[in-house]
Amino acid sequence: MSNYKEEEADLGSLFSIIGKGFSKLLMLIRNGFKNIFYFLIESLLFFKQNYKVLGIALAMGAIIGLIIELNEETKYSSNLLVQTNFNSARQLYSNVNFYNNLVKQKEISILSETFGIDLEEASSLKQFKVEPIIDSKDLIVTYDKLILQIDTIAVKSYPFSDFKKTFNKFNYKLHNIEVQSSKQDVFSKLDEIIISSVTKNKYFNKLKELTNENLNRTDALLRKNLKQTDSLHDTYKKVLLGGSKVSHQGININLGDTKKVNKEKELELFSTILEINKELKNVSEEKTEKSEVINVISNFQVIGYRINGVYENRSVQLAFLSFFSMVFILLLLKLNKFLEKYSIRKDYIQSHIEKQN
Repeated sequence: MSNYKEEEADLGSLFSIIGKGFSKLLMLIRNGFKNIFYFLIESLLFFKQNYKVLGIALAMGAIIGLIIELNEETKYSSNLLVQTNFNSARQLYSNVNFYNNLVKQKEISILSETFGIDLEEASSLKQFKVEPIIDSKDLIVTYDKLILQIDTIAVKSYPFSDFKKTFNKFNYKLHNIEVQSSKQDVFSKLDEIIISSVTKNKYFNKLKELTNENLNRTDALLRKNLKQTDSLHDTYKKVLLGGSKVSHQGININLGDTKKVNKEKELELFSTILEINKELKNVSEEKTEKSEVINVISNFQVIGYRINGVYENRSVQLAFLSFFSMVFILLLLKLNKFLEKYSIRKDYIQSHIEKQN
């Protein structure tokens, strides 16, 4: 009986603890909603009190931006889409950043010499940039290839989540190179130089040669195996059609008086043929892909397109910049008033305490 009462008491304590926990959780949620509601009300009051100032700042920013844009040169852009092989993406990014630094430093003569264009065309170049085409498939395929190359124990100690952290922009297959210029027809003169700056690298060319030699050897071996397997498969088919004893290229298949055919072996051969064909397809695709250090998916457009998006619009940019700058200034003023009031209140409390003492 005493044990039963003790169990009841323990259960009562447990339910009490759970009840208090739920109460605290509900209180926390309620306080969270109250704080969010309070923040929204304060924000609305802030904008209501300062809407005139903020409106003026927004309008002034838009007007100044419009004036700047009207006096700026019209900019055109064009894109070069490439696929990098043999870990050449890092070199590509380095070269593109180098060209962009030449533009920033206004090294017109070096740009002219590098791309084989006149000084006027070189001075028209405004920006070079490169970024990867994000494709989650690249991440999965690269990890899949990695785990096939290492043992099972190493795979367990290197999960996909860790691999994902090390996967960077250089590991993606496709990359987009964008060039901006004040001239509309300069872009077609740039792509060959950008590509050749990487493809002429002796290290990458050596890797390309070795890789293609290995792929050609693999291709030849697979084709030889496929021929032999096809030949053996034909032999089994002849046996299946009724020969009691077939001799083919030194291979004797004796079925005896019962003329039983080993269908399992024929099915195994058929599976082998399918697997070899699959490997041949993969090798052919890889040979096509790895035939160059950089594969050009699409060249620069001969005539660039005009840059006139919302994000590039000076009027929009300066309007938002002016608006948020004014919000920041008003918040600073509000904070300053609060600190002054806090300082006065603190001095008053301190002097009151001193008088009482």
